[in-house]
Amino acid sequence: MARRSNGITIKSERELKLMFEAGQIVAHAKSRMMDAVQPGVETRELDAIAESAIRELGGIPSFKGYNPGMTMPYAFPATICASINDEIVHGIPSRRRLDEGDVLSVDVGAIYGGMHGDSAFSVGVGEISEEAKNLIEATRESLDRGIAKARVGGRVGDISNAVQTYAEGLGYEVVRKYVGHGIGFEMHEEPHVPNFGKSGQGPLLRGGMALAIEPMLNVGTRETRVLADGWTVSTADGSLSAHFEDTVAITLNGPVVTTRLSVDGGGCDSKGV
Repeated sequence: MARRSNGITIKSERELKLMFEAGQIVAHAKSRMMDAVQPGVETRELDAIAESAIRELGGIPSFKGYNPGMTMPYAFPATICASINDEIVHGIPSRRRLDEGDVLSVDVGAIYGGMHGDSAFSVGVGEISEEAKNLIEATRESLDRGIAKARVGGRVGDISNAVQTYAEGLGYEVVRKYVGHGIGFEMHEEPHVPNFGKSGQGPLLRGGMALAIEPMLNVGTRETRVLADGWTVSTADGSLSAHFEDTVAITLNGPVVTTRLSVDGGGCDSKGV
């Protein structure tokens, strides 16, 4: 039975270790997809690569069949979300081919031992514009700055403010309608983790919490629209967008990113909860 603090689940050492394993499965799936991204590739091919990697490593794709609270028009039909250029999140893989110069954003999740890992990345297809390169780098860096604030004794607002301050300082708009979230026993748990806010505000960060931190930055407006498929979210003005996300365990030793490939097999140890 999960321990809870103000509705937020607190994971045990064992549960955090399972989350680390789930995250490593996601990291391997991301790596295989990145290697396959090139002009002419269909987004459904990347989806097949991700599903194969996840299942091969003993995981279960967490997005496939997902329909939160039965609020969407239909269950999500794929293992990954593949969003291109002005599409921010939740794009559905298809026969659509990647073109030279595109910015592709991929979101992928996996379940292992009942625990979740969730991550996203944006990547250029072939040669891309300086505008696109700068946007991707800024979004990646804003994630790292948010992760650095995911420390015991801090507040969710510390993470939010770090993302917002960096991104807006470079002239980008931060998407506000879609935010990060707690994660662990379910893909989406409390608390919400906005990419905007004030330091020192929001829920207290405690050891054993886990968060999916996911900045979404736009070149133009922060306003969004949902496309005709009922899932894909795009910028309202058609401007370029990028998205990065990692699952982060909060430990006494600092934040542990579970969804980046580990070179030493490390994880969340007993000193960390």
